[in-house]
Amino acid sequence: MIPALEIRNLHVSINDQNILKGIDLLIHQGEIHALMGPNGSGKSTLAYALAGHPLYEPTAGQVIFDGKDLLELGADERSRAGLFLAFQYPVAVPGITVANFLRQALNARRRAEDPDDKGIPIPAFRRLLKEKMDSLNIDHKFAGRYLNEGFSGGEKKRAEILQMATLEPKIAIIDETDSGLDIDALRVVADGANELRKELNMGVLLITHYQRILNHIEPDYVHVMLAGRIVESGGPELALELEERGYDWVREKHGMAEAV
Repeated sequence: MIPALEIRNLHVSINDQNILKGIDLLIHQGEIHALMGPNGSGKSTLAYALAGHPLYEPTAGQVIFDGKDLLELGADERSRAGLFLAFQYPVAVPGITVANFLRQALNARRRAEDPDDKGIPIPAFRRLLKEKMDSLNIDHKFAGRYLNEGFSGGEKKRAEILQMATLEPKIAIIDETDSGLDIDALRVVADGANELRKELNMGVLLITHYQRILNHIEPDYVHVMLAGRIVESGGPELALELEERGYDWVREKHGMAEAV
């Protein structure tokens, strides 16, 4: 059976304020789901809650992934299970090269599965990293730079795509990665996500405000979130309708006339 991320009636609070109010969503490995909605609708809350951020407290519901309830696992365990979160604003890690960061992340995963694992040998890791960089059209010099230090927006996204390629998640959550990116950087993200979907059969939950990234990453399904709930679902045509008409028609349809 193809692994799936199944969210069942998920409620999440932050500082005792209920943000998510019953999310139901099913994402199979290999599918691309776009989650759209205005600011404050709960999209990023869903991303961080799925990844295991300690400030986002699930108060009801389940998240089943590959037969496991993710809500019972720590953030590192969720990652090892095959979940990946690409941040809206990746942080810099001065003094740690991209290559060293990736090797340590890969070794941490291996040792968690087998405490006696000595880690991937350096020659084998170099071969692996070069293969991944070549498949994503990333210059090998990129591996020697300090992670995200002085990186442009596009370079930060390129580093995250390389992390995905190296760690090979089953499902990637990409949280508003198009914020502030120019068209060239946007294509970096899109090309990388499309390549990894093809190579790894990776599923994607793509969180965005705008249609423009969906011109490059075509979703199988589009969902609209308002006030902590998914209120509309459809195909790629739904995103085009949102681009043309905005969210007011969705608010009116669901009795949410005031902006949220």
